[in-house]
Amino acid sequence: MADTVSRMFLEIARRQPELPAQYAKGSAGTFEAVSYATLLERAKAVAASLLEVNVRRGDRVGLISDNRAEWLTIDLAVLGLGAADVPRGCDATEQEIRYILSWSECRIAFLENDRQLKKVLASRGASGPLASTGASGLLASTGGAGLLATIVMIDDPEAATRVEAEKADLKVLGWAEFLAAGASRLAKNPDEFEAEIGKGSSGEVATLIYTSGTTGDPKGVVLTHANYVYQTAAVIPGVIHVTPGDVFLSVLPIWHSFERIVTYVALASGAGIAYSKPIGSIMLADLAAVRPHWFPSVPRIWESVMDGVYRTIRQQGGVKQILFEFFVSVGASHAWAKNALLGRLPEFRARSRLVDVVSAILPWLLLSPLAALGDLLVFGKIKEKLGGRFIAGISGGGALPPAIDRFFAAIGVLILEGYGLTEAAPLISVRPQDNPKPGTIGPPIPGTELRIVDEQGKDLGWGRKGLILVRGPQVMEGYYKRPDLTAKVIRDGGWLDTGDLGMTTRQGEIAITGRAKDTIVLLGGENIEPLPIEQKLCESQYIQTAVILGQDMKYLAGLIVPNEETVTAWAKENNVPIEDYETLIKQPEVIELIDGEVCELVSAKNGFKSFERLFRFALLPRPFEVGKELSAKQEVKRHAISAIYAKEIAALFKA
Repeated sequence: MADTVSRMFLEIARRQPELPAQYAKGSAGTFEAVSYATLLERAKAVAASLLEVNVRRGDRVGLISDNRAEWLTIDLAVLGLGAADVPRGCDATEQEIRYILSWSECRIAFLENDRQLKKVLASRGASGPLASTGASGLLASTGGAGLLATIVMIDDPEAATRVEAEKADLKVLGWAEFLAAGASRLAKNPDEFEAEIGKGSSGEVATLIYTSGTTGDPKGVVLTHANYVYQTAAVIPGVIHVTPGDVFLSVLPIWHSFERIVTYVALASGAGIAYSKPIGSIMLADLAAVRPHWFPSVPRIWESVMDGVYRTIRQQGGVKQILFEFFVSVGASHAWAKNALLGRLPEFRARSRLVDVVSAILPWLLLSPLAALGDLLVFGKIKEKLGGRFIAGISGGGALPPAIDRFFAAIGVLILEGYGLTEAAPLISVRPQDNPKPGTIGPPIPGTELRIVDEQGKDLGWGRKGLILVRGPQVMEGYYKRPDLTAKVIRDGGWLDTGDLGMTTRQGEIAITGRAKDTIVLLGGENIEPLPIEQKLCESQYIQTAVILGQDMKYLAGLIVPNEETVTAWAKENNVPIEDYETLIKQPEVIELIDGEVCELVSAKNGFKSFERLFRFALLPRPFEVGKELSAKQEVKRHAISAIYAKEIAALFKA
């Protein structure tokens, strides 16, 4: 197998040039296929133009864009030249763009549209240090856009914005203008791109993917060609069976670590990728139009599909609703019995195979005819909505709630849940297609080692909860220019501290049980660092402490300890009745006061995105205590808080 992403793509393009590599919507709104041969020619054209603007091996190239066909063309061209792309989506803030492009020392960047160019221009006017590297005290003080000199626009910019950019000493090229710059070079040396690919090595950096950061500093994860090629070889065909001509429907951000490995798996298999959006009406129409075999997504989308089905059934009501709920119940019981017979029940504690078979054989025999009838009368229509040739969904970016897992098993739709993190490029494990065990995320992919350890680093046996450490060819080189942070997550011997808590079955499958690190992953796959939000909230004179919550939920919520002194004083000044403090903070006037502070502080103007804002909060009457909610170092003990305030937290996320 090829040892770089570029050679992998080149081999596939030569082997099956006529098969579709991409499906993108044309001007008429219908999907148009792009063959592997055409994608290769387009990558050659972009590469020739990059060489004309002096991009060389080892350079970093910014890429601020959402899902579109050009993204992959640019990615393949950049990697083929031995450079590394630095991607981000169009939801990136000015501060993020400023930090990412500057810290990565990008001299050139591709931007999707005029709005992104305006962000760059606003960032270019900024000054001052970009970030602190903590213990080392080193400051990146290049300011503004750093070395950035050339912008390539995928969509043509407005004339006024182009003029403004030129005044800021930025060279701006439209897409056609950029490709024209390399046309002559490509004509004179049509094999130059292949020659550059031939010079590549597996250890070359392919990308810097920055972890989420708001007011804190994003960390650039350094990933190599070897990280990605290993994963494609590890999962196909042994874990999932993707074949040439299969189609993936892409709705997740293409630059995100999860979607990116999906893209390379598709390419390595000779499959095609159709670009859609995670918007219900658009996604459902595209499912029918594309008829995908594979659908990688996040828990929130699977939940929305399930909720949409139930909403439709409730609207129909009557006999249809009764039959649907009956067949879902039958399907869930039948799925359990089938898993018991096939040995697919996860073994976190000792269980008898004989007992499983004996207890499952009669229910399976009795329920099989009913399950088949349910599939014929009810579930077959749901599957038609998925296009009719659906093989499996792949769920990542957060834990799949058990209720959703059970629902899709009940209706006969295979969901393969995976697990990983950006620092592991990202794949660590995925339920194997041939032996999917519910309640687990499968064993580590071949070639990856995994340990479950206690707080002292001692290995724990199967069935015991502890911290997950992994080691394998997919683990990152480190954080770009941050050896101090790298040392905190990569332990002696190359073991990556995932920050996740989990346990394994007797057979080695993994289950995630919680998070040891603070990063919150919402159901939609958004990664959120709670500390910057908490720090911003505590800038309010009325807020003493805040703890942000939302792991595997739809939205963020918070536990807030008000400042008793200032809140009481405000109440007196505003004639709010005070019986006692605990009653006071339940008054609507006080809740409205805190709500105003929350909305003002955690807002777009302060650099926060919509999914980083608090949807609900609860006010706590007593300050946190050392040894209870706080450690000896006065640090918040998040897991202790989750247990102490379980009732309050449950109410925050109650529908």
